[in-house]
Amino acid sequence: MGRYELEYPKDATNLVKRHGERGIYALEKIHGLINGSQLLHVSLNPPGSPFPLTLPMIGQMGSFDRPSASLGDPLDLYIHGYVSARMFNVGRDAGAEGVPVCVAASHVDGLVLALSAFNHSYNYRSAVLFGHAVLVTDEAEKMYAMELITDSVVPQRWRNSRLPPTGAEMQSTSILRVKIASGSAKFRDGGVADDKHDLENEEALNSIWTGVVPIYATMGEPVPSGHNRIDLPKYASDFFDDFSRDNKELAINAANKKSE
Repeated sequence: MGRYELEYPKDATNLVKRHGERGIYALEKIHGLINGSQLLHVSLNPPGSPFPLTLPMIGQMGSFDRPSASLGDPLDLYIHGYVSARMFNVGRDAGAEGVPVCVAASHVDGLVLALSAFNHSYNYRSAVLFGHAVLVTDEAEKMYAMELITDSVVPQRWRNSRLPPTGAEMQSTSILRVKIASGSAKFRDGGVADDKHDLENEEALNSIWTGVVPIYATMGEPVPSGHNRIDLPKYASDFFDDFSRDNKELAINAANKKSE
Protein backbone atom coordinates (compact mmCIF):
# COMPACT_ATOMS: atom_id res chain seq x y z
CA MET A 1 0.00 0.00 0.00
CA GLY A 2 1.42 3.38 -1.02
CA ARG A 3 2.23 6.14 1.44
CA TYR A 4 -0.40 8.84 1.67
CA GLU A 5 0.85 12.14 0.25
CA LEU A 6 0.54 14.95 2.78
CA GLU A 7 -0.77 18.33 1.62
CA TYR A 8 -1.08 21.78 3.13
CA PRO A 9 -4.78 22.49 3.78
CA LYS A 10 -6.27 24.95 1.30
CA ASP A 11 -7.37 28.21 2.93
CA ALA A 12 -7.80 31.88 2.10
CA THR A 13 -4.06 32.47 2.52
CA ASN A 14 -2.56 29.83 0.24
CA LEU A 15 -5.30 29.04 -2.27
CA VAL A 16 -4.19 29.35 -5.91
CA LYS A 17 -7.04 31.24 -7.60
CA ARG A 18 -5.94 32.13 -11.13
CA HIS A 19 -5.38 28.90 -13.08
CA GLY A 20 -6.30 26.96 -9.98
CA GLU A 21 -5.71 23.74 -11.91
CA ARG A 22 -1.98 24.51 -11.71
CA GLY A 23 -2.07 24.75 -7.93
CA ILE A 24 -0.08 22.20 -5.94
CA TYR A 25 -0.38 21.66 -2.18
CA ALA A 26 1.69 18.50 -1.72
CA LEU A 27 4.43 18.98 0.89
CA GLU A 28 6.98 16.95 -1.09
CA LYS A 29 6.64 19.09 -4.24
CA ILE A 30 6.69 22.39 -2.35
CA HIS A 31 9.58 21.48 -0.04
CA GLY A 32 11.57 20.09 -2.96
CA LEU A 33 11.21 23.33 -4.89
CA ILE A 34 12.23 25.40 -1.85
CA ASN A 35 15.30 23.21 -1.26
CA GLY A 36 16.25 23.40 -4.93
CA SER A 37 16.35 27.20 -4.92
CA GLN A 38 19.68 28.99 -4.54
CA LEU A 39 17.85 32.05 -3.19
CA LEU A 40 14.62 32.50 -1.26
CA HIS A 41 12.79 35.80 -0.95
CA VAL A 42 11.64 36.34 2.64
CA SER A 43 9.08 39.07 3.31
CA LEU A 44 7.86 40.60 6.57
CA ASN A 45 6.38 43.80 7.96
CA PRO A 46 9.05 45.36 10.26
CA PRO A 47 7.57 47.15 13.31
CA GLY A 48 7.47 50.90 12.79
CA SER A 49 8.25 50.73 9.07
CA PRO A 50 5.83 52.18 6.48
CA PHE A 51 6.94 49.55 3.95
CA PRO A 52 7.13 45.76 3.90
CA LEU A 53 10.61 44.25 3.65
CA THR A 54 11.72 41.54 1.20
CA LEU A 55 15.20 40.04 1.46
CA PRO A 56 17.00 37.42 -0.66
CA MET A 57 18.27 34.73 1.71
CA ILE A 58 19.63 31.19 1.75
CA GLY A 59 17.44 28.60 3.45
CA GLN A 60 16.57 24.94 3.64
CA MET A 61 13.71 22.77 4.82
CA GLY A 62 14.55 20.33 7.61
CA SER A 63 13.65 18.97 11.04
CA PHE A 64 16.03 19.14 13.99
CA ASP A 65 13.79 16.83 16.02
CA ARG A 66 13.48 14.32 13.15
CA PRO A 67 16.63 14.63 10.99
CA SER A 68 15.62 11.62 8.87
CA ALA A 69 12.25 13.17 7.90
CA SER A 70 11.57 13.18 4.17
CA LEU A 71 10.52 16.11 1.98
CA GLY A 72 6.95 14.84 2.19
CA ASP A 73 6.84 15.24 5.98
CA PRO A 74 6.02 18.43 7.94
CA LEU A 75 9.27 20.42 8.10
CA ASP A 76 10.59 23.75 9.34
CA LEU A 77 12.47 26.24 7.20
CA TYR A 78 15.88 27.35 8.46
CA ILE A 79 17.39 30.60 7.17
CA HIS A 80 20.68 32.15 8.19
CA GLY A 81 22.35 35.52 8.14
CA TYR A 82 24.52 38.02 9.96
CA VAL A 83 23.73 38.37 13.66
CA SER A 84 22.89 42.11 13.51
CA ALA A 85 20.92 42.03 10.24
CA ARG A 86 17.53 43.68 10.45
CA MET A 87 15.51 40.51 10.03
CA PHE A 88 17.31 38.78 12.88
CA ASN A 89 16.90 41.79 15.17
CA VAL A 90 13.16 41.71 14.48
CA GLY A 91 13.11 37.97 15.16
CA ARG A 92 15.04 38.47 18.40
CA ASP A 93 12.58 41.12 19.59
CA ALA A 94 9.57 38.95 18.71
CA GLY A 95 10.57 36.20 21.12
CA ALA A 96 8.77 32.85 21.20
CA GLU A 97 5.74 34.24 19.35
CA GLY A 98 7.77 34.69 16.19
CA VAL A 99 7.55 37.06 13.24
CA PRO A 100 4.94 36.44 10.51
CA VAL A 101 6.81 35.88 7.24
CA CYS A 102 6.11 34.92 3.64
CA VAL A 103 8.77 32.97 1.76
CA ALA A 104 8.80 32.69 -2.03
CA ALA A 105 10.87 30.68 -4.49
CA SER A 106 10.61 30.48 -8.28
CA HIS A 107 12.31 28.85 -11.27
CA VAL A 108 11.78 29.78 -14.92
CA ASP A 109 12.10 26.75 -17.20
CA GLY A 110 11.23 28.24 -20.58
CA LEU A 111 9.95 31.11 -22.70
CA VAL A 112 6.58 30.28 -24.29
CA LEU A 113 6.28 32.36 -27.49
CA ALA A 114 2.81 32.36 -29.03
CA LEU A 115 1.16 34.00 -32.05
CA SER A 116 -0.49 36.60 -29.83
CA ALA A 117 1.44 38.62 -27.26
CA PHE A 118 -1.40 37.91 -24.82
CA ASN A 119 -0.75 34.16 -25.03
CA HIS A 120 2.97 34.40 -24.31
CA SER A 121 3.97 32.77 -21.03
CA TYR A 122 6.74 31.10 -19.07
CA ASN A 123 7.18 27.50 -18.14
CA TYR A 124 7.82 27.91 -14.42
CA ARG A 125 7.72 26.42 -10.95
CA SER A 126 6.91 28.65 -7.98
CA ALA A 127 6.14 28.12 -4.31
CA VAL A 128 5.06 30.27 -1.38
CA LEU A 129 5.23 29.41 2.32
CA PHE A 130 3.62 31.25 5.24
CA GLY A 131 4.79 30.91 8.82
CA HIS A 132 6.32 32.41 11.94
CA ALA A 133 10.08 32.90 12.31
CA VAL A 134 11.80 32.55 15.69
CA LEU A 135 15.46 32.91 16.56
CA VAL A 136 17.28 29.61 17.18
CA THR A 137 19.10 29.78 20.53
CA ASP A 138 19.96 26.10 21.10
CA GLU A 139 23.58 25.54 20.03
CA ALA A 140 22.98 21.99 18.78
CA GLU A 141 20.04 23.09 16.62
CA LYS A 142 22.03 26.04 15.33
CA MET A 143 24.87 23.73 14.31
CA TYR A 144 22.36 21.36 12.65
CA ALA A 145 20.91 24.25 10.64
CA MET A 146 24.32 25.55 9.57
CA GLU A 147 25.29 22.12 8.27
CA LEU A 148 21.92 21.73 6.54
CA ILE A 149 22.24 25.09 4.77
CA THR A 150 25.92 24.61 3.85
CA ASP A 151 25.17 21.22 2.29
CA SER A 152 22.34 22.81 0.30
CA VAL A 153 24.98 24.84 -1.55
CA VAL A 154 27.11 21.77 -2.36
CA PRO A 155 26.21 18.38 -0.81
CA GLN A 156 28.85 17.11 1.67
CA ARG A 157 30.54 20.52 1.75
CA TRP A 158 30.15 20.96 5.53
CA ARG A 159 32.27 17.94 6.43
CA ASN A 160 34.70 18.79 3.64
CA SER A 161 35.40 22.28 4.99
CA ARG A 162 37.49 23.45 7.94
CA LEU A 163 35.78 22.35 11.17
CA PRO A 164 34.73 23.13 13.82
CA PRO A 165 33.51 26.71 13.32
CA THR A 166 35.34 29.26 15.43
CA GLY A 167 33.62 31.03 18.30
CA ALA A 168 33.64 34.26 16.29
CA GLU A 169 31.96 32.52 13.33
CA MET A 170 29.22 31.13 15.56
CA GLN A 171 28.64 34.46 17.30
CA SER A 172 28.43 36.40 14.04
CA THR A 173 25.82 34.06 12.52
CA SER A 174 22.16 33.81 13.48
CA ILE A 175 19.55 31.25 12.45
CA LEU A 176 15.80 31.70 12.13
CA ARG A 177 13.47 28.71 12.25
CA VAL A 178 10.21 29.26 10.37
CA LYS A 179 7.31 27.15 11.63
CA ILE A 180 5.21 26.67 8.50
CA ALA A 181 1.48 27.38 8.75
CA SER A 182 0.55 26.84 5.11
CA GLY A 183 1.92 26.86 1.60
CA SER A 184 1.22 26.19 -2.04
CA ALA A 185 2.97 25.91 -5.37
CA LYS A 186 2.07 26.70 -8.95
CA PHE A 187 3.65 25.00 -11.96
CA ARG A 188 3.29 25.62 -15.69
CA ASP A 189 4.78 23.32 -18.32
CA GLY A 190 4.01 22.44 -21.89
CA GLY A 191 3.96 24.14 -25.25
CA VAL A 192 2.14 27.08 -26.83
CA ALA A 193 -1.61 27.46 -26.34
CA ASP A 194 -2.85 29.72 -29.13
CA ASP A 195 -6.47 30.79 -29.64
CA LYS A 196 -8.51 29.09 -32.36
CA HIS A 197 -8.95 32.30 -34.35
CA ASP A 198 -5.17 32.84 -34.42
CA LEU A 199 -4.59 29.27 -35.59
CA GLU A 200 -6.88 30.06 -38.54
CA ASN A 201 -4.92 33.23 -39.39
CA GLU A 202 -2.72 32.19 -42.32
CA GLU A 203 -0.86 35.49 -42.40
CA ALA A 204 0.13 35.14 -38.76
CA LEU A 205 1.05 31.47 -39.16
CA ASN A 206 3.29 32.28 -42.13
CA SER A 207 5.14 35.17 -40.50
CA ILE A 208 5.45 34.52 -36.73
CA TRP A 209 7.74 31.99 -35.05
CA THR A 210 6.09 30.14 -32.17
CA GLY A 211 7.44 27.60 -29.71
CA VAL A 212 9.23 27.17 -26.40
CA VAL A 213 12.79 28.19 -25.59
CA PRO A 214 14.07 26.08 -22.66
CA ILE A 215 15.86 27.95 -19.86
CA TYR A 216 18.04 26.17 -17.33
CA ALA A 217 20.83 26.96 -14.89
CA THR A 218 24.20 25.31 -15.39
CA MET A 219 27.40 25.11 -13.36
CA GLY A 220 30.38 26.56 -15.20
CA GLU A 221 33.97 25.35 -15.14
CA PRO A 222 35.27 25.75 -11.56
CA VAL A 223 38.00 28.38 -11.12
CA PRO A 224 40.46 27.44 -8.32
CA SER A 225 41.45 30.05 -5.76
CA GLY A 226 44.96 31.44 -5.71
CA HIS A 227 45.86 29.30 -2.67
CA ASN A 228 44.10 26.09 -3.76
CA ARG A 229 46.40 23.03 -3.65
CA ILE A 230 44.18 20.06 -4.56
CA ASP A 231 42.19 18.80 -7.53
CA LEU A 232 38.44 19.35 -7.55
CA PRO A 233 36.94 16.62 -5.29
CA LYS A 234 34.61 14.05 -6.81
CA TYR A 235 31.70 14.95 -4.49
CA ALA A 236 31.79 18.48 -5.94
CA SER A 237 32.35 17.60 -9.62
CA ASP A 238 29.56 15.01 -9.49
CA PHE A 239 27.16 17.57 -8.04
CA PHE A 240 28.07 20.23 -10.63
CA ASP A 241 27.53 17.74 -13.48
CA ASP A 242 24.24 16.44 -12.03
CA PHE A 243 22.97 19.97 -11.43
CA SER A 244 23.50 21.03 -15.04
CA ARG A 245 22.20 17.79 -16.55
CA ASP A 246 19.07 17.61 -14.37
CA ASN A 247 18.11 21.25 -14.98
CA LYS A 248 18.53 20.89 -18.73
CA GLU A 249 16.49 17.68 -18.80
CA LEU A 250 13.70 19.25 -16.73
CA ALA A 251 13.44 22.34 -18.95
CA ILE A 252 13.45 20.35 -22.19
CA ASN A 253 10.87 17.88 -20.90
CA ALA A 254 8.66 20.79 -19.84
CA ALA A 255 8.94 22.33 -23.32
CA ASN A 256 8.01 19.04 -25.02
CA LYS A 257 5.02 18.32 -22.84
CA LYS A 258 1.69 18.81 -24.58
CA SER A 259 -0.32 21.77 -23.30
CA GLU A 260 -3.64 20.89 -21.73
